[in-house]
Amino acid sequence: MREFDIEELKNLDLENLGEWPFAIKVAGLILTFLIVITVSWQYDIKNLRTHLSQLELKEKELKFSFEKKQRMAANLPALKEQLKDIEETFGDLLKRLPSEAEIAELLVDISQQGLGAGLEFELFQPKEEEPQGFYVRLPIDIRVTGTYHQFGNFISGVSDLPRIVTNHNMKIRRDASNGLMLLETTAKTYRYLDDEDDQSQ
Repeated sequence: MREFDIEELKNLDLENLGEWPFAIKVAGLILTFLIVITVSWQYDIKNLRTHLSQLELKEKELKFSFEKKQRMAANLPALKEQLKDIEETFGDLLKRLPSEAEIAELLVDISQQGLGAGLEFELFQPKEEEPQGFYVRLPIDIRVTGTYHQFGNFISGVSDLPRIVTNHNMKIRRDASNGLMLLETTAKTYRYLDDEDDQSQ
């Protein structure tokens, strides 16, 4: 292999590459290769790495979503059982709501509880029904006189009725006219809206 010096390097002719010394040809080839690799890195490989990072992030999100759905699927039998229990409880509660035909009987039952407890009614006034979505609320203003013990028996008896009745805004004060205690409350019962009620409303 022929040796060359710095002067030869200065005198290289770009139009006559075949006459260059072998070592310079090899060095030029390596330099060209390095330039191609660097340019490829800057444009292609760098973009591929960015795309790969995005895909890895997407993979993590999908994996998290899959694990979440897998946990939900694993709990599905228990959730179905719980839903069944809720439906049964809801059905039992609906059975405790009086129908429209039973309201009059329920009003009699409430007043009987007061009379049975020894109370004297000053007011027993059912008010307008209040629609509340799938059910109707019927408030009843009640004012009775008696003793604390009788009030307790009355409230307890009303809460033990087979139909749901709740008491609200209870006030107890002394009745100046007869020296007894006066109880004011709003009893509320609830009626399930059936299809006929929905159509009428």
